[in-house]
Amino acid sequence: MFEKSARCERVIQFGEGGFLRGFVDWIIQITNETTDFDASVVVVQPIENGMCDTLEKQNCVYTHIMRGLKNGVPTVDKKVIDCISRTVKPYDDFNAYLNLAENSDFRFVVSNTTESGIVYNENDKIENAPNVSFPAKVTLLLKKRFELGLGGFIFLPCELIDKNGENLKKCILKYSDLWNLGNDFRAWVENENIFYNTLVDRIVTGYPRDEKIDLGYEDNMVNTSELFHLWVIEGPKSIVNEFPFDKTGLNIIVTDNLERYRTRKVRILNGAHTSMIPYALLEGVETVGDCMENEKLSSFVKKCVYDEIIPTLDLPSEELLDYADNVFERFRNPYIKHLCSSIALNSVSKFKVRVLPSLLEYIKRTNQMPDNLLYSFAKLIEFYKTDMTNDAKDVTEFMKKSDVREILANKSLWDEDLSFLADEIVGRMGK
Repeated sequence: MFEKSARCERVIQFGEGGFLRGFVDWIIQITNETTDFDASVVVVQPIENGMCDTLEKQNCVYTHIMRGLKNGVPTVDKKVIDCISRTVKPYDDFNAYLNLAENSDFRFVVSNTTESGIVYNENDKIENAPNVSFPAKVTLLLKKRFELGLGGFIFLPCELIDKNGENLKKCILKYSDLWNLGNDFRAWVENENIFYNTLVDRIVTGYPRDEKIDLGYEDNMVNTSELFHLWVIEGPKSIVNEFPFDKTGLNIIVTDNLERYRTRKVRILNGAHTSMIPYALLEGVETVGDCMENEKLSSFVKKCVYDEIIPTLDLPSEELLDYADNVFERFRNPYIKHLCSSIALNSVSKFKVRVLPSLLEYIKRTNQMPDNLLYSFAKLIEFYKTDMTNDAKDVTEFMKKSDVREILANKSLWDEDLSFLADEIVGRMGK
């Protein structure tokens, strides 16, 4: 299919799924093409069953297709990704995995082992490898690296949890203590390795199972995503001295304060989804794209974001407006069918994290009531009176049988008593 370039193995990647291949590997590919990075990736399959065999059958080369709206125009970009040199499967050959520690050229470790991947399990035993958690596998790799007297790694975890780098480091240090690996090893982990917190933002839709894409060649690992991408990396800016993505023009930000970018994403992108979806489902609207075509819903969610959410955030106005504009262009992506019903899962807890902080901050800053966010709250409660919800049984039963004031006063749902909003919300219900 494609003649692959030979490059220096610099990156160990835990995970062969669509997201890493459509985000990190795509970024590495572009960095290779536009700078002297010249890096290849060794993919570690973090679970027993995965796609590494399929990837190996085509020499670890695949096509990534990005689709969406660019300045309102439907756009398709395609790139062949050849930066993966090989794969390693610890459940088949754990020694081959541990041998990665011997290569002094390896410098970066990236991962996406899902939100449940960065966990500590006190039942993990050093002798049970590879039947251990992702952080435990990393600890064993670091142990061998340390024993060989080699330098540490730069960790760039992409799991969607808060402070992912810090949490990975904490798990590794706990395993160091559990397995009595010694103070010298612990000090080496802390001093010779860098654990960045990161925030990733790209919808990767993976293999196009329900459509036929004619590439002119067979590719069983073809991957698809939206056009938009953002990687926020929290830590020392010196990373660009070794990974020169700053010379690529890609949307990658190195900062000493990731939290404000996380807040921006959660409040604007996720907040827009969550404030709109109950209303949309009550109106019988099926997808996010349909919401954007519906004049009433589109106008409503834009008022939520531009009039009531953005004024509660502290980033520069131009940056917030540009991000919001991108969000709504992403929502209109004709190549992605994002079902409202899938976004509606656990809407109460999502509303508490994604929308409620904006609502309360708006009241605090303006001493006025945010009409649209309150209307969204009213629609959330109305939605939970139907049979369309998908949430924990105790939540759905409570929401269905309780009146508005009881719902708002339930601190277990909202972490505070919100009954002072009851009259405002009742006044907006049924409209």
